Amino acid sequence: MEENNNKLNEEYLRASARMDELKGFYTNALSYLLVIPFLIFINYMTYWEYKWFWFPMAGWGLGVAIHALVTFGFGSDWEKRKIKEIMENEKYN
Repeated sequence: MEENNNKLNEEYLRASARMDELKGFYTNALSYLLVIPFLIFINYMTYWEYKWFWFPMAGWGLGVAIHALVTFGFGSDWEKRKIKEIMENEKYN
């Protein structure tokens, strides 16, 4: 019974961690989509001859892209396989 509760606890903690990852990515992406147009507007209203908005747009955009890769793509399968491997090793020892 206690082993079953521990397993449920571990699954809940993993699901909670995954939810935090997703929430963090969506917050980052939404902030990007709201702030960058505002920066473009500020640039347009102040001094449009020098388009400085490209710098934060490119830098932050790269950050959002890397965040998306970490959250949805590369790395997640490796982590799942490693967690299963560690859990199986602990189960047999």
